[in-house]
Amino acid sequence: MRIKKHPILEFEYGKKIPFYFNLKKMEGYPSDSIASALHANGVKTFTRSLKYDRPRGFFCGIGKCSSCLMRVEGVPNVRTCIAPLKKGVHVEMQDKFAKKPSAEFKRKTKELISTDILVVGAGPAGMCASIEALNQGARVVLVDENLQMGGQLVKQTHKFFGSKHEKAGTRGIQIAVDLEKELRSQESKGKIKIMLNSTVIGYYEGEKGKHKFALLKRDDYEESLYEVNVKAVVFSTGAMENMLLFPGNDLPGVYGAGAVQTLMNVYGVKPGDKVVMVGAGNVGLIVSYQLLQAGIKVDRVLEAMPIIGGYHVHAAKLRRCGVPIQTSHSIKEVYGKDKVEGVIVVKLDKNWQPVPGSEEKVSCDTVCLAVGLTPSTRLLSQVGVEMEFVGEAGGFVALHDEDMKTTVPNVYVAGDSSGIEEASTAMIEGKIAGVSAAFSIGFDKNAKRLKKQYIEELERLREGPFGEKPRVGKNKIKKLFEDRK
Repeated sequence: MRIKKHPILEFEYGKKIPFYFNLKKMEGYPSDSIASALHANGVKTFTRSLKYDRPRGFFCGIGKCSSCLMRVEGVPNVRTCIAPLKKGVHVEMQDKFAKKPSAEFKRKTKELISTDILVVGAGPAGMCASIEALNQGARVVLVDENLQMGGQLVKQTHKFFGSKHEKAGTRGIQIAVDLEKELRSQESKGKIKIMLNSTVIGYYEGEKGKHKFALLKRDDYEESLYEVNVKAVVFSTGAMENMLLFPGNDLPGVYGAGAVQTLMNVYGVKPGDKVVMVGAGNVGLIVSYQLLQAGIKVDRVLEAMPIIGGYHVHAAKLRRCGVPIQTSHSIKEVYGKDKVEGVIVVKLDKNWQPVPGSEEKVSCDTVCLAVGLTPSTRLLSQVGVEMEFVGEAGGFVALHDEDMKTTVPNVYVAGDSSGIEEASTAMIEGKIAGVSAAFSIGFDKNAKRLKKQYIEELERLREGPFGEKPRVGKNKIKKLFEDRK
């Protein structure tokens, strides 16, 4: 299941290391997560449902669903998609009925961190927010649950559109490298503390206007608990994959589009051999082409709408490669005993209802869902930020103004957690949030001029028909924010 040849990516797997799954010896690479190593060894069932004992497999790949929870070194409920593979580690499927851990949780003494700004999430928005805050002179702690920085950028092998300010002509994977290099340079000077494989697990009221957070850092399956006291915080926590309702949507082999990108472009593992893509927005079209680049057959792209939602340049690339895009079509059912074996495709009428007699049986081993994202806002809710459902923004979002300031003092938001958009807009929002957060606590190196510049760049980027939906969403959010004053 490893990708041997790729036109853009070079996978440096390193020397194989042994590990054990249900007492069976397997091999993976030091660059693997536990889940990617299992997948490369042909293991697709990670858990089973409690009530009906149905198999569950890899779905989101970023630790935001429960499909990959397993027992690692005796510790239950480990998110194996973001847990690093270590030599000799023992991994087990969890029993249907919960039982006590066979190993004690290894937790070190609580440690204290005090800094100016906490940035939660090291994707495009969080990395840019950190850089801008550092440039203003603030001290920063940058936290992310994953094993590396970059968020969605580390999966994006396509070149960005826009202007030079939006990194036009540069691949997302290179942007991630460039931003990390800049942050690591600041880390070597002691100006930023970068904490990966770490999770913010709680918020508490701090003293004298400060914010207090509990943070859990994982090292080789040991946990360290930190108390983090900050003057300001930027939440750039990204988004979660949406799911479609149809029989068989829980079978191993049904993935979110981001999970497919993670397996292919981060770990060099094929999600399967024959894929049916659901969704012809930019994500569905781009990931379909990336599947072809990895040597994986894309049988077709299904789109429920009567038109293609993504850029037509992406659709044209697929069609040149012989991949059909079927509009007004969707999945009626996925079939298979313990994993995906095929799908029933159905045509939809103008009322979005299945057309009787239009069913088509298509064999495949992978279904990729590119049907949108939902902002990750649980921490924002816990902090007490006022939330509102805005459909154009992807769901419940934190109310904020053009400075990315929320309804709670010194709490800012940026990227997909503030409303679903492209990585280019996430980076600019991150810049605005970083400058604004630093300015709010007394750091000012041309902060007002920079905010004005970045806001104008963001407005230009949202111009045109493809920017209409997020533009409408942001205007609604800002109006609701103003109404709360």
